[in-house]
Amino acid sequence: MIEPKDFIRAQVAADLASGKHTKAITRFPPEPNGYLHIGHAKSICLNFGIAVESEGECNLRFDDTNPEKESQEYIDAIRRDVQWLGFDWAGPVRYASDYFDVLHDYAVELIKMGKAYVDSQSAEEMRANRGSLSEPGKNSPFRDRSVEENLELFAKMRRGEFPDGSCVLRARIDMASGNINLRDPAIYRIKHLHHHQSGDKWCIYPMYDYTHPISDALEFITHSLCTLEFEDHRPFYDWVLDTLAHVLPQPGSVVDVWGKVGAAAGENTVLPHPQQIEFSRLNVNYTVTSKRKLKQLVDEDLVSGWDDPRMPTVSGMRRRGYTPEALRDFCSRVGVTKSEGVVDVGMLEFCVREHLENTAPRAMGVLRPLKVVLTNFPEGEVKEIRAARHPNLPEMGERVIPFTRELYIDRADFEEVPPKGYKRLIPGGEVRLRNAYIIKCEDVIKDAEGRVTELRCSCDLDTFGKNPEDRKVKGVVHWVSASHGLPCEVRLYDRLFTDAAPDRGDVDFKTFINPKALEIVQAVVEPSLAAAQPEERFQFEREGYFCCDLADSRPGKPVFNLTVGLRDSWKPGA
Repeated sequence: MIEPKDFIRAQVAADLASGKHTKAITRFPPEPNGYLHIGHAKSICLNFGIAVESEGECNLRFDDTNPEKESQEYIDAIRRDVQWLGFDWAGPVRYASDYFDVLHDYAVELIKMGKAYVDSQSAEEMRANRGSLSEPGKNSPFRDRSVEENLELFAKMRRGEFPDGSCVLRARIDMASGNINLRDPAIYRIKHLHHHQSGDKWCIYPMYDYTHPISDALEFITHSLCTLEFEDHRPFYDWVLDTLAHVLPQPGSVVDVWGKVGAAAGENTVLPHPQQIEFSRLNVNYTVTSKRKLKQLVDEDLVSGWDDPRMPTVSGMRRRGYTPEALRDFCSRVGVTKSEGVVDVGMLEFCVREHLENTAPRAMGVLRPLKVVLTNFPEGEVKEIRAARHPNLPEMGERVIPFTRELYIDRADFEEVPPKGYKRLIPGGEVRLRNAYIIKCEDVIKDAEGRVTELRCSCDLDTFGKNPEDRKVKGVVHWVSASHGLPCEVRLYDRLFTDAAPDRGDVDFKTFINPKALEIVQAVVEPSLAAAQPEERFQFEREGYFCCDLADSRPGKPVFNLTVGLRDSWKPGA
């Protein structure tokens, strides 16, 4: 039984308990005009989650009514992202274009009922006559065309006899309505374009607000969940379904596609009336989720693509190393409400960090190598050190780390003039090499410009696995063998924008792009990582969580992306 932990689940639970529905049927209806982003992840988790929790069904349906902006690439990416998040849809993938025949037939019925007409005004004239929130709209001079004339004009639209933009089919409702969405909204427009699913069959395409309720009804959707910006569109959603409730579906069109609306010729079929319920969209600070603006970043080469790890797309977050479990946890923590707000991106990073803490094996990687020579360690000797792959998960096993005379430590772990409280290596000071010995810096080698190039250190060979009895050494640094370490590219990612509200509108959002959002370094990692597989995640000890890049890694030559650092200031309940 579904748990009523938010107002939508409470409604679904009540409808099932009352017998209004025998099971919940939801749908996730993306437009294939871009990649999915973090906001879509919330909708996916809600729609598919309710279906799973109530033992119902969730359809994946592409609302592909505008071929000008759609592509097969987006369709493939959306399918991939939904499955990666851990969900699967009921039956085959559905498309609004599957219903183009019946949508056209319903439009003809609306004309016959006197509920739709062909408007030959220009777009500018229609916009001017639409009115405002404080003033009613004006009737089109073509609003009272006869049914016969409208049928003839719509047929000519269908046959391609009119150019783009010359006319539209509008619903005939009320130009004086206080809801602008009921002021004779357009339901069909002309676009002489090839469609990625239907080919060149159509040159007129239905509008989203007309297509969506009919598609929901034909799929027997019980609860049509959408974000709050569609709340004012709900009266038109209901108008379409109420007006067409007892209209005969054209024989064969829907039956042949799904076999659900089993209407024989001459039989009136009552279409189900899904309930549209709105919830607040997911807004995250330091993030832009407008598809148009995300596409702008891609088209202007400000990022490397839709799956750039800096992007808030599901594909980008996946490539960066976020896990589906972490994204689902984040969406659960955000919850479902009707209150608009902004979620701290630190909460998302917390969820990622929390999941990786308990699942990512450990390894050592030196991002900015500084050479260390252990002057008293035997030249040519290799000591194999065995260390746990995870300190709390012994079932992960161990890895072998070669220890040699020449090592690399990170440049940040040595300071000639240390700041107050510095606990790493300094001239004459000691630190412990993680999982190994205590070393002492005896000499600092510099180049002609005074840059430190090498450290000469002594190694206390009696401190492997134990502390010295005569002194305390507090600092611990990570390291990699110079001769056995694996050189590789590491990409250090930060937030794409420097401002918490880059999309606020008073300034071009691109002015807030963080020039330091990507830094590429040539690192050295422990040799066990040569076997890392694309999308495999690790904690580089003392550095952060890293993911083997999904696109650019090759066998034996991994590329690692910084997923998230080890610590952040965000706390649960903050």
